[in-house]
Amino acid sequence: MSGAPRTRAHLSATDVRLARGGRPVLTGVNLTVSPGDRLGVVGENGRGKTTLLHVLAGALTPDSGSVSRVGTVGVADQELPIGDDRTVGDLIDVELAQVRAVLRAFDAATRALEEDRPGAEQDYADALAAAESLGAWDADRRVDVSLAALGAVSDRDRPLAGLSVGQRHRIRLAGLLGAGHDLLLLDEPTNHLDASGLDHLTARLRAHPGGVVLVSHDRALLADVVTTVLDLDPTSDGLPRTYGGGYDGYREGHRAERERWELAYRDQENERQRLAQDLSAAQNRLSTGWRPDKGTGKHTRATRAPALVRAVHRRREALESHVLDVPKPPLRFQMPRLEATPGVTLLRADDVTVAGRLRAPVSVHLRAGDRLVVTGPNGAGKSTLLAVLAQTLAPGSGTVQRKRGARVGLLAQESPPPSRRRAFEVHEAAVGRLVSSGVLREGDQVGLTQLGLLPSEAAHRPVHELSIGQQRRLDLAILLAGRPQVVLLDEPTNHLSMALVDELTEALSVTAAAVVLATHDRRLLRDTAAWPRLRI
Repeated sequence: MSGAPRTRAHLSATDVRLARGGRPVLTGVNLTVSPGDRLGVVGENGRGKTTLLHVLAGALTPDSGSVSRVGTVGVADQELPIGDDRTVGDLIDVELAQVRAVLRAFDAATRALEEDRPGAEQDYADALAAAESLGAWDADRRVDVSLAALGAVSDRDRPLAGLSVGQRHRIRLAGLLGAGHDLLLLDEPTNHLDASGLDHLTARLRAHPGGVVLVSHDRALLADVVTTVLDLDPTSDGLPRTYGGGYDGYREGHRAERERWELAYRDQENERQRLAQDLSAAQNRLSTGWRPDKGTGKHTRATRAPALVRAVHRRREALESHVLDVPKPPLRFQMPRLEATPGVTLLRADDVTVAGRLRAPVSVHLRAGDRLVVTGPNGAGKSTLLAVLAQTLAPGSGTVQRKRGARVGLLAQESPPPSRRRAFEVHEAAVGRLVSSGVLREGDQVGLTQLGLLPSEAAHRPVHELSIGQQRRLDLAILLAGRPQVVLLDEPTNHLSMALVDELTEALSVTAAAVVLATHDRRLLRDTAAWPRLRI
């Protein structure tokens, strides 16, 4: 594919702002994407990542600001462009529409040249340049390569109606990767991809000569692909932040930004507290000034009073003029201290199996401070093994032994059915059961707000009104409330923000408890590369 015309590809947004239902969704977004740039867009759910992609693609007009595009644009959002009544080939043709149009124009220009029409030479040169820019003659072959690498259906006559959602998304992604667009705008493209598909997508994006905008929660893809990161999460001034240096540059920059924010907020709070204390002290002096010391004349209070009144006014004005213009920073995860005597065996399972779910015998020996990552394909029995270790599921054969008094906590892969009670009430009830049963001492209780997992507003809402991510945070809070000495985590990155996952991973690496992870998350597997592995 010819890459020279890619040098003209360009995408930029200037001060883009957009509101939905009166609520700001995008505020002051600025970005530039040139050939070779791969911009990652990150942020919690609801921060406007998909909305921004639609604005950049031209499908949505911002309330203010501007977007400029030069070059062809390919978009993979979370909606498919055609319905079930079409075929695999129809879906591919939608993605190759520009390629097909360019080839038709080239054929027309060729005929005009053969017929020696006026201006035919220039039209032919332009049509040839456009076709070479897209690598149009090679597009279908590139699509076939991607269909195979992504594990997608390659029979173009096959109806879409009989295919899964995942299959359709893989077909569309293959078409998009083969189309040769100057600019690629991708929304969560790793959904429905296996390991080989992820490797193929990563390689294609890294080799793409044009520009890429990538919305994703996949930390491994971001780490492997992006050159710059746009963070839409809250900041001290309410404006998005752009970080260079790839994903690692974003992590470092985001951490430094958070520390500056927390310091500025703390300084303003301390200054406000000092001014309030000065006012209180001045008011006290004024109050006592109206009561002359024993043995003094009445004129004393008359001479001191005006100065004290002026001092009180000055301090009250200073306090009232001290505006807290730095908003309160978002919560930061605080891991409670999990105590366990080093080297002591806390839990062991010998040759455990579960009929139909964990077929081959598995043995696990956990001492305080041990680390273990359980890997294997879906259906191999990873979740089953963790349930057996937590003793919420009895093994069909083999034995499980737990040290007397050892506390074991399991974060299951899915949250329980959401309660209609408020989150803090659910948390308090769980802690109360642990205390009343003697599992937890009164002094070891950890309050929900101490963990930095849920803000006060969310903690006081019914659980069924919380987002899936917030429910997952509540599950984690309840797990840690039990001060477990063995921590069992089944796909802990599900529904949690990238920042929280990083903080949790860092905390787990230094805790005295034994930790067992079952995960497919590629970044988490990299971050725990030094941990022992158990493949099922």
